[in-house]
Amino acid sequence: MSDAAADSAHTPPGMDWEARFREGHTPWERPGLHPAFLQWRDSGAFADVKRIIIPGCGRAPELAAFAQMGLDAAGTDLSETALNYQRNKLKENNLSAVLIPGDSLAYAPDAPFDAVYEQTFLCAISPKLRGDYERAVHRWLRPGGRLFALFMQKEEPGGPPYGCSIAAMHDLFPGDRWTWPEPPYPAFPHPSLSGKPELAVILTRR
Repeated sequence: MSDAAADSAHTPPGMDWEARFREGHTPWERPGLHPAFLQWRDSGAFADVKRIIIPGCGRAPELAAFAQMGLDAAGTDLSETALNYQRNKLKENNLSAVLIPGDSLAYAPDAPFDAVYEQTFLCAISPKLRGDYERAVHRWLRPGGRLFALFMQKEEPGGPPYGCSIAAMHDLFPGDRWTWPEPPYPAFPHPSLSGKPELAVILTRR
């Protein structure tokens, strides 16, 4: 059984993301900037990026970090509590970014992005929506734009988080639409999710 088929059988009722942020029940959040982000930033991986979007940005500090780098950064989220947090952080640091409320997968930008930063959105949505996610990200990016992805590795069915095995991701992001780098991919254990690793992969939109 594929990852998506196994997980679809264990998909819970709709998650109230606003309640989770309002109540502070957010175990997917990391303390501080993601170590993969730091490696990508320090290696110059974002050097040619001008416009970047974080789907399901939540309270991720990377949004302000991209703005601090001088990028035109945008973040989407269903939770107004999370977006208000981002507004306050940006204001405190005299930074600006575009904050987009509502369904991330329905968002249609006025102009393409150079990059998408994927940290905790893909593993949070129902596997039934993964095709919609791939089409949305492909639509957002310019040709040659890149998806900076952190794929959650998890063998247990159900979620969120839902496992994003590399085999399943190859099916989701096929070679006729995306260029994949050669493995191995750096692994970053999540401190709040029993050390489950996220694999850092940069895909390029064809």
